[in-house]
Amino acid sequence: MALNIVLFLRVTQLVFAIIILGLTAYVAHWYNSRTTAVSPSQINFLIFNALWTLLAVIYLTVTPPYFPRLAHKYAIAALDALTMLFWFAGFIALAVFLTGLTLCVGHVCRAAQAAAVFAAFEWYVVLLRATFVVLEMSPPWRSRGIKNQFLLPRVLS
Repeated sequence: MALNIVLFLRVTQLVFAIIILGLTAYVAHWYNSRTTAVSPSQINFLIFNALWTLLAVIYLTVTPPYFPRLAHKYAIAALDALTMLFWFAGFIALAVFLTGLTLCVGHVCRAAQAAAVFAAFEWYVVLLRATFVVLEMSPPWRSRGIKNQFLLPRVLS
């Protein structure tokens, strides 16, 4: 059952990352083609976050079952923590940027607002995954015989 939770969280991460990538790429393209200014750094950072998440989820999905020597428990925890911090910084920065705009109308503004909302949801999903990883690594959980319940089937055995 726990594997289904992890799989659901990973698929949710991928879907949200693809949605955010599309929304922020649309906003960045609009800024770069319709205005004289370059796209805002907050939008560019969310594009980076989406690409980072795609690569991180691929690593976190493929390495534990197929390459267990490359899936060190601290590397997995660090990757999840770093991804969580990136998403937190990204959605907060975009939300602050959007509230500072004097005029926010049209499809581009709505796309940026939707990207901020999806980024907040993405941060929450990554927070859940990081929590599962930390719980799996903590000694009280492992000493009670609850090993390998959440996330790391072959790494912590």
